[in-house]
Parts: sequence; C-alpha cells; structure tokens
Amino acid sequence: MKAPLSLKGRAIALLAQREHSEIELRRKLLRWACAAATKAAGAAGAADPDLEPTSAGAAQVDALIAWLREHDYLSEARFVDSRVHARAARFGNLRIRQEIAQHGLNLPADAAQALKDSEQQRAAAVWQRKFGGSAGMPATPAERARQARFLAARGFSGEVVARVMRRVGRCEPENDD
Repeated sequence: MKAPLSLKGRAIALLAQREHSEIELRRKLLRWACAAATKAAGAAGAADPDLEPTSAGAAQVDALIAWLREHDYLSEARFVDSRVHARAARFGNLRIRQEIAQHGLNLPADAAQALKDSEQQRAAAVWQRKFGGSAGMPATPAERARQARFLAARGFSGEVVARVMRRVGRCEPENDD
C-alpha cells in the first residue's frame, strides 16, 4: 500500500497538474489538512477534533504556501497567463476578468490590451463554431437576439456582440476595421 502524500507532496502534485491561484490552492490544502487531522484525532479519541486541527492546519498550509511562493512553485503571473490562454478562445474579456477576479487577482494591462484587441475576432470565431456560417444566419429577430445573448453570456462586450451580429446580418467575411 502506498504511503499517503504529505501536505507538501499534495501541493506539488496539484501544481504539477495545472497552475493554481493562492486562494484556490489554500482551499484545497486546508480541506485535505483538516480531513487528515480529523481522521488522526478521531483515531486518538479526541473529544472535539474540529477545534485544534483547523488552526494548526491553517498555520501549516500558510507556511507551505509561503514556501511554494518563495521557491516559485506558485506564481500569480503564471496562473493568470494560463487562465487567459485557456479561456480566450471561448470567452470574452468580461468573463475572463471576472474569473480572474474570483481568484483575488487582476489582469495585467498588457494582457487586457491583447484580449481587447482580439475580442471581435474571438467573438466571431465563437459564433462560427456555434451557429456555423450561412446555415446559422438568423432568420428572425428572435433568433438574432438569441445568438446575441449567447455571445453576451460568454462575456463579450455589447459593442463587440453588435459588430459581430451586424456582420452576420450582412454576410460579410471577417476582417478588421
């Protein structure tokens, strides 16, 4: 039988799979540390295992997070870059910014500008994949509104959605203004 991973081993294994934000990694490690401490306290016959393991586990996780940052295993910049790269082909600027903000981070100015510059092309590509060229041309105002709502729900700005829908209505090829 394999020995269970230590807290550091668990953290490195999680970071080897993909980049994590500090908040996300802390949440996962705390859940694991508290579960392990509760299991150990239950085996030892402690009366209330939820009081002590939480503070001890939190201190242990905080120290590990500091070590991971110091040794560059955990990087906010890498997390933001990987999240933008993974989401840019399917989502708009608003959705990407909101998702990064949920992790307590901000989008760097250069990444925000790059996303803004490519947003219309990305929205047109998302529309193309979902509705597929001339077969997906909106025949009614209701269908046009449905397609616009689809793009807006993906986080594309209203201005970009309007431009894409104008081009769709005119059957124009996609090119920059």
